[in-house]
Amino acid sequence: MGHLDHATFGWLTPVLSYAMACIGAALGLRCTVRALGASGRSRRNWLITAASAIGTGIWTMHFVAMLGFGVTGTEIRYNVPLTFLSLLVAMAVVGAGIFAVGCGRDRRGALALGGLTTGLGVASMHYLGMAALRLHGDVRYDPLLVGLSVVIAVVAATAALWAGLNIKSPLAVAGASLVMGGAVTSMHYTGMLAVSVRVTPSDAALPGAATMQFIFPLAVGLGSYLFLTSAFVALSPTKGEREASVSAQRPVDGVAS
Repeated sequence: MGHLDHATFGWLTPVLSYAMACIGAALGLRCTVRALGASGRSRRNWLITAASAIGTGIWTMHFVAMLGFGVTGTEIRYNVPLTFLSLLVAMAVVGAGIFAVGCGRDRRGALALGGLTTGLGVASMHYLGMAALRLHGDVRYDPLLVGLSVVIAVVAATAALWAGLNIKSPLAVAGASLVMGGAVTSMHYTGMLAVSVRVTPSDAALPGAATMQFIFPLAVGLGSYLFLTSAFVALSPTKGEREASVSAQRPVDGVAS
């Protein structure tokens, strides 16, 4: 059996992955709050932004953590199409869950459906990303730990969507995002604990892209997207601020024009 190291760079990758999960959760929650205060095309656009933020944050968290993953006796490469597919799955399934909550009339039913859908999407992204691994050997999973990781994903997703529906203040959103970042990161490392690798030594070249050639630049690019989108959301006026601006521009009654 190959020895698995989940932190080849020490605490750097776990801390950065947690930060990415928190940023994605915070941005997604803020966009969901904005969506619930909007209607029509504006609501749709905010929900799309929320889905892309949460999906990107979860995917970036996973692969930043994978930068620190190593197996003794073999190098690791990634299948590029499967890796991209895991990103699309994350955004698409998370989007389905968010739209179920943002557009559903029955909040309780929508929350249950959205949490289940989003949680399964998060788990699917994780294991699809793991399926993209290319190494000299066989990857095996502990079914109990896999099941536990899926349960954590569903609970975390449901809690995140509940927070999006019920938490409005920026400070409360920040606190909720820290909790959600911890839950998503826990799901990742629980899933990684389920992994064992039986190494088959070989000198043959592995197919796919090396971590630093592909995963690192992509993670940096998506992380930059999260930061830029966070700045846009922070600078865009809220519904209350827009209403206050319109009210301030109205002429005062009794004052001659």
